[in-house]
Amino acid sequence: MLGGHWAFGHNVAVSNPVIRELAEQVDRAAQVLADVSVMTPLQLNERLSAAQGARVWIKREDLQPVRSYKLRGAYNFINSLTPVQRAAGVVCASAGNHGQGVAWVCARLGIPGTVCVPTTTPRQKRERIQFFGNGHVKLVVAGDSYDIAAEAARGYSERSGAVMVPAFDAPLTAAGQGTIAREVLEQLGHAPDVIVVPVGGAGLLAGCGAWLRIHCPQTRIVAVEPAGAASLAPALAAGHPVTLTQLDTFVDGAAVARVGDFTYKVCADVDPELVSVPEGRVCQEMLSMYQVDGVIAEPAGALAASALSTADEPNAFRLDPGTDVVIVLSGGNNDVSRYAEVIERAAVHEGRRRYFLVDFPQEPGALRRFLNEVLGPDDDIIVFEYTKHSDRETGPALVGIELGDPRSYPSLWARMISSPLDVEVLEPDTAIYRMLV
Repeated sequence: MLGGHWAFGHNVAVSNPVIRELAEQVDRAAQVLADVSVMTPLQLNERLSAAQGARVWIKREDLQPVRSYKLRGAYNFINSLTPVQRAAGVVCASAGNHGQGVAWVCARLGIPGTVCVPTTTPRQKRERIQFFGNGHVKLVVAGDSYDIAAEAARGYSERSGAVMVPAFDAPLTAAGQGTIAREVLEQLGHAPDVIVVPVGGAGLLAGCGAWLRIHCPQTRIVAVEPAGAASLAPALAAGHPVTLTQLDTFVDGAAVARVGDFTYKVCADVDPELVSVPEGRVCQEMLSMYQVDGVIAEPAGALAASALSTADEPNAFRLDPGTDVVIVLSGGNNDVSRYAEVIERAAVHEGRRRYFLVDFPQEPGALRRFLNEVLGPDDDIIVFEYTKHSDRETGPALVGIELGDPRSYPSLWARMISSPLDVEVLEPDTAIYRMLV
């Protein structure tokens, strides 16, 4: 879904004192971060540029010391604390990247810290939090979502007096993250025509959006959310932050059930275009980045680029030819063990893999007939789970098929329903399907 009022939003944003103040804080944060964060490369991406007919640049925040942009906001916030506050220590909630940033800062400044993460945080990110903390940080696993971990962090802050370091919902955090936009302008030499940013709690969007609305008001700002965890779109539609009742945590760095109160107010006036991308499409982009570009991106890192769908896909995101488009690659903390799931989700999204329950007659040759008469010449069985019961005439089998060409599925389905077999398609919202994917 694309927002359609961003030109009006320019005028509102420029006159908004909150937007102006945040933009000024971004400039101050750039001075604070001058000797801390890396000015990450802005690289022209040939693959996306050719596909879009535009100049598509990738802002490589995966090349920060902690392999994500979160270092910017964490340092800008913690550096502002008084000596008394530093002595009390800090605490944060994180899906992984913010925790790594906080841990890195704690070790650099000699401050004790606690990082609360949900169980969905990949092992690789947990281990890196402890590595960057270098003995200064304690890791706590709490709940199965970022929001539950955030409650645990707030409770610890109240009990211990440790200062809560927001991952996104604070001006100093958003300002640090917004320094990306300032760098883009310096590196590109002029305002980009379009900037595309991933959205979870909306700190990155708030910081970058505020600075661009003041300094580059004609830049088109696009905010990309994972379809299974899109919290900004319903907030803007409702006129206030809302809490999602269901959350797909696969894009863990952007899986936030509720955008921040501060970031919502800023984003409402920044008024970005909104794009929602299915998780399977994110997986396709992760694989393209890895196989073609030689870039390891985590799901949230590939989120913004995944909005640049091919022109023949439904609801494709359109760009004007010849424009300068900047994509923020927000992080590269991906656990290699997740690639099996990434490949599976990508194949299912493009329609290459399909799953069925097939009721086979319990007689010799039934499977052979299925292979010869139903399966296409380029199709392959990737899952087959079947147990024979001697007291029954038929027996159900779980069958997964990888098609040689996703466009051949209508023919496959036609052969299935014309056969004497009883076939049930496994839909994505069923429990058994979720067990497979």
